[in-house]
Parts: sequence; C-alpha cells; structure tokens
Amino acid sequence: MAAFQKIRIRSYDGKMDKDGVDDLLTRCEVGPMEKFFLFTDNLGDPISRIRNSPVYDMLLAELNDEIVGVIQGTIKLVTIHKSPKEHLAKVGYILGLRVSPLHRRKGIALSLVNQMEKWFKTHQVDYSYMATEKDNEACTNLFINKLGYTKFRTPSILVNPVNNNKNLSRLRLSSKVGILKLNIQQAEFLYRKFVSSTEFFPHDINRILSNKLSLGTWLAYFRADRDQLVLEKDVVKEVPKSNWAMLSVWKSSEVFKLRVGNPTLTCMLYSKISSLIFPCFSSSIVPDLENPFGFLFMYGIYNEGPKSGKLIRALCKMVHNLAKETDDCIKAVVTEVGGRDKIMLRNHIPHWKLLSSPEDLWCIKALKYEEKSLQQHQHLDTDRLMKKAPPETADAIFVDPREV
Repeated sequence: MAAFQKIRIRSYDGKMDKDGVDDLLTRCEVGPMEKFFLFTDNLGDPISRIRNSPVYDMLLAELNDEIVGVIQGTIKLVTIHKSPKEHLAKVGYILGLRVSPLHRRKGIALSLVNQMEKWFKTHQVDYSYMATEKDNEACTNLFINKLGYTKFRTPSILVNPVNNNKNLSRLRLSSKVGILKLNIQQAEFLYRKFVSSTEFFPHDINRILSNKLSLGTWLAYFRADRDQLVLEKDVVKEVPKSNWAMLSVWKSSEVFKLRVGNPTLTCMLYSKISSLIFPCFSSSIVPDLENPFGFLFMYGIYNEGPKSGKLIRALCKMVHNLAKETDDCIKAVVTEVGGRDKIMLRNHIPHWKLLSSPEDLWCIKALKYEEKSLQQHQHLDTDRLMKKAPPETADAIFVDPREV
C-alpha cells in the first residue's frame, strides 16, 4: 500500500521525459503471440502514434522518481448512431498503455486509465473506447471487470507480408480491372457520400486524407464499366452502377516500426510455414523481420456490387506493389475489417493467418453521462448502444489510421 501511495500521474514533458519513456517502452512487449513478442520502435518520438490526432495527451506514472507506466489518449468527433447530436459524438481513444514488468500488479494501469478518463471528461467526451487482443486476459479484466467497459466489436486484423527482394516481380493486375487514383477532394466527396454513416467515421476525414502520411485513395472498377465513371475536379459525379471499390493507404512506417522478439525462432517458424504453404517457392519469399520494420495500413475500404470482391483483391495487389516501391523497410500491408462484411473481406484481402488476428476486441464506455441517472441518459446508455446487434452482424466500423 505504501508503494501504491507514491504513484504520481502527470502529463508527458518531451524535454525531460523522453529518455525515461524510451527506456520503459523498450522493456514492454506488445502483441504477444505463441512463439514471439512484438516491440515498438517509436523512431525517437514517444508520442509519434498520437501526434496526428486533433487532440491528444500522454500521461506518465512515476514511482520513486522512476517512470513505471504510460498511457496515451486521443479525442475526435465521429459518427455514433445512438447519439442524439445528429449521430455525432465526441470519443476518446485509449492506447499505448504500458507498465514496467517489474511494477505490475500495483494498481498502476488502473490509476493511469482513471486519470485519462478524467482528462476525457474535461473535454466533454461522450464515450471512451480501447482495443486489445481478444485473449489478453489482463487487459480485458482491467477494462471490462474493473472499469465497466462493454465489448463493442471484434474486427479482424489482416497482415500480409511484403518481400522487397528486387528479384521478385511485381504482382500482376488483371487487364479487366482499372484502378484510378483520386485527388483529396474526390476522395473526401466519396467518403462523405458513401461511408459517413459508418460507426466511428471521423468528422475530420479531410484532415486524414490531406495528411502527409496518407499516400492516396484509389478507386477500382471493371474496364467494361469505365463509361459509367464520371469525374470532375473536386467530385465523383457517377460511379459504376454494378461494381466498384475504393481504399486509402497510410504510411505507418513513418510513425513507428515493429521489432520481433526472439527473431531467430520467428524466422525459423516463418520458413517452415512458408515451405508448407508455398512449397514451389524458395525461402526468399519470407520477409526479413530480424530488424525493425514498417508497414502500410489500408483504411476506408468500401465496395459495392456482387463482384466487387475481385476489385478489392486488385486494389490489395496494387498496395503490395506500392509497398515494394515506397520504402525498403516496409515488410507488411495491414488492415482491420469488421461488421457484416468481415468474412467476405477476409476472403478477398490477401493475408497470412500466422501473422493476422481473426478477432481483435474493441470495448467502449459511456463517460459524459455515467454519473447521471439511467433515466436521464437512457438514449446514451452503453449497453443499449453496443447490444443493438451481435458483433458479427453489426454495422461496419471505420478504423482511423491515426490510431493504429
């Protein structure tokens, strides 16, 4: 108890805290898997993952003048269908919760989350939410059992490796498919027209699309339908009536990189798996994950039409080729999909099951009205909002690339 009372929570100071936070993060793994761990490399900037968000903060936990825990939070305006404010709500996202391995089970994580929620409330946040691995028992116990969060969605994280071996050719695209790069205004127009009703669609989508880390937005169509696609300078007046698809790409490799713990064992495992899956290929297809590597993140995936799955696959091939051309350190293409179309998208988006997560876990909690009576805020009650449909059949969610 004496040790717990000495915990001090305060905001991050870049001038005096950088080295201490870097040291903590190098000792904290993320994404534990069966045979290895992933560590993050923030490229010398501890707040790199939240710096592109509209409002953000990072809190530190100190114990006897040592930084023993960190947490990050961002705030934005998004689509929430049960919100009374024209389906818009202010949400706070919790990420980057880390506690030193030597100081766990002392209530540090709980103190950090409580303080972050207080910061959210000072900014009139309606909901707080977070994401974790479905089997992360420590995290789910903290947020669900102790803090009252509710399971919201279980999207899939899909990871497809990229090998930058120059001797390997680009992926060939079908001659029946056309892919067009949209300008920022055209992309924003399509997203607001077709995707703005998606849960957690960011109100500031224009800021995301114009960010230097957003490499662009592409639209795919069947060439036989090209005459149905009508473009103007700032809008897309007509899209093909039968089938079309679009997605955007975020260069996460400039925000942070990943490093595999126990790389020798990992590479041996990949080599074994790849020889089983691709026996006709040489071991050169296995990506080099021994050194810190980056990835491209595909976001805003949208499709219409019974054959649009083929267009999504073509877009994914294009992004794979883009990754090979963009930066030698990029070793993967990643995306996250959920809702009714999750299974369909998993079937058309190339990925390695070994590296992917079939069910990530999003949890959410009503903040702004949690201290009022249920009768006063029944329309914003978290349970009513989240239980309107099971995760597998619920509406899709928009995954903000700034929060990956």
